[in-house]
Amino acid sequence: MNSTASENVKTNKLRAIELTKMALITSLYVTVTIVLAVFSFGLIQFRVSEMFNYLALYHKRYVLAVTLGVIIANFMSPTWILDVPIGGISTFLVLILCRYLTKHVKNDLYKIMITAIVFSVSMFTVAGQLTFLLGMPFFSTWLIVGLGELVSMVIGGMFVYLLNKKIDLTR
Repeated sequence: MNSTASENVKTNKLRAIELTKMALITSLYVTVTIVLAVFSFGLIQFRVSEMFNYLALYHKRYVLAVTLGVIIANFMSPTWILDVPIGGISTFLVLILCRYLTKHVKNDLYKIMITAIVFSVSMFTVAGQLTFLLGMPFFSTWLIVGLGELVSMVIGGMFVYLLNKKIDLTR
């Protein structure tokens, strides 16, 4: 086998590994969200699967993986008509923003704190959907959904932080 063919095989193998890692995270996000659906949707949300948001801080491939997971999982939402496009776009943009904001932060705990706060504040998108579709009051809904997001992100953040001590999530 010549060197070009060998390089192509190696490149294809690396692509397959990348796609497999992305598919795994997408499917885990969807599965955790759906299994815990009673907590994943509505006014009081405790979406455990939000812990996967932190993976985007370790490698850019997870931006797309988590975004796809959100889009697929949100088809199960009672407000799916808005939750699928708005949740997907919002997740993608917030993941990009968090990568940008934490790019030069060396301390993983600070990265986790920044990401948890940004995601909690971004819950105005969910509050807007619930206000528009279900007539819920915007600011109290934003506060409640944002606090649920903060709690799930803090707990998930500690799990991912400890996981990264055992497994190099940048690979």
